[in-house]
Amino acid sequence: MIGKSGKSSARRATAYVCAGCGSEHSKWQGQCTDCGRWNTLSEIALEPAMTEKAGVAQSRRSGWAGKVDPPAITALKDVTVSEESRETTRISEFDRVLGGGLVHGSVVLVGGDPGIGKSTLLLQAVTQMAQTMPGLYVTGEESLAQVAGRAVRLGLPLDGVHALAETCIERILEQAAPMGPRLIVADSIQTLWTETLTAAPGSVSQVRESAARLVRYAKETGTAVFLVGHVTKEGGIAGPRVLEHMVDAVLYFEGESGSRFRVLRAFKNRFGAVNELGVFAMGDKGLREVPNPSAIFLSGSREAQPGSCVMVTREGTRPLMVEVQALVDQSPLSNPRRVAVGMEGNRLAMLLAVLHRHGGVAVGDQDVFVNVVGGIRVQETAVDLPLLLAVLSSLRDRPLGEHTVAFGEVGLSGEIRPVPNGDERLKEAATHGFKRAIVPKANAPKSGKVAGMGVIAVERLADALEHA
Repeated sequence: MIGKSGKSSARRATAYVCAGCGSEHSKWQGQCTDCGRWNTLSEIALEPAMTEKAGVAQSRRSGWAGKVDPPAITALKDVTVSEESRETTRISEFDRVLGGGLVHGSVVLVGGDPGIGKSTLLLQAVTQMAQTMPGLYVTGEESLAQVAGRAVRLGLPLDGVHALAETCIERILEQAAPMGPRLIVADSIQTLWTETLTAAPGSVSQVRESAARLVRYAKETGTAVFLVGHVTKEGGIAGPRVLEHMVDAVLYFEGESGSRFRVLRAFKNRFGAVNELGVFAMGDKGLREVPNPSAIFLSGSREAQPGSCVMVTREGTRPLMVEVQALVDQSPLSNPRRVAVGMEGNRLAMLLAVLHRHGGVAVGDQDVFVNVVGGIRVQETAVDLPLLLAVLSSLRDRPLGEHTVAFGEVGLSGEIRPVPNGDERLKEAATHGFKRAIVPKANAPKSGKVAGMGVIAVERLADALEHA
């Protein structure tokens, strides 16, 4: 008869890991206490001997940034700081989002929906960069024939590019060591696994440990690494949340369904500006850069239409012309709808209240729909004034007038507040042929004109509505 101690030794220890943040819990619970997400805990089996394996022990001792022998406290002023060495990807829009080029030893995570063009973009980048530095494309989802066939179909140069169809991280690094690549693309991080763990590939622990190995390799050798990441249905990177903390940059590749245009946006970048934006167009020969992104965010017809107002927004360091559209219509419902696409819905409700209180325009019995054309999302307050002008234009069924642009923040007391980089916004509007601008007084030039464009400076919402 097996005693109680025998049963205890035979029973496999288990833990519950959160798919959102990677934290471990001793028992199942509905909500993860670390990240607050619901129904994200899954059971995994723990191997008692696993913690003694060299790979995991080394991982815990050396950290993500590489091993320092011997570790010691150092005065910050005594640390040698070297200038960041960057390599151009030969894709100017990609370089812009990266902050001016790819930093040696950096790890960049690129996420996006299936079929959006992540693999195409990175294949174009690695083949271009491999003309001056050795590059390795690691594929865990496609065969080598598929990768080579796509490169030939896109007309990409293949000299200097090496490919490896492998998913085991130990074998990948073993193969890479004698070659000494200066750039590695791992497509995708969710397919990689390590021999030191028994969990299935794609699990939280496998993704976390595989990424940690690549990050450590990048920091120790100075090799730049691109990681392709799948996204969940909520739009976040699949896998542990810690993955985004480990890497140096997180880029999202976005695009509207059915549209050939793609937007690459930086959400995290240790070597450049966040919220930087690059625009591409998908064609038969892959992704090509869009030299004038403002043109795709403006409607094809420049004829003035009711409910439309053009604004100048900023994405990172770049000013962009975007069109804000509004539709105001009598609501058949007792509770009229307020729908915002491309901006925050709560801000729309707040601005409509300001319009009523300080502009004398009531839309309480109207449905209000607001859309930012082109699929772009405007997160800055400069959208306030053009949004209200578009709402008023739709309500009156009267266009604002051709070649009119506006920007400015609207306060709760009805004042028009200035926004950053007003001069750059006005110059961008003048470059695209706009003749009239309605802007905050603090953003208006002293001359009242910018390159032939008349500037109307306003201090109150009521003043702006008079010029609508």
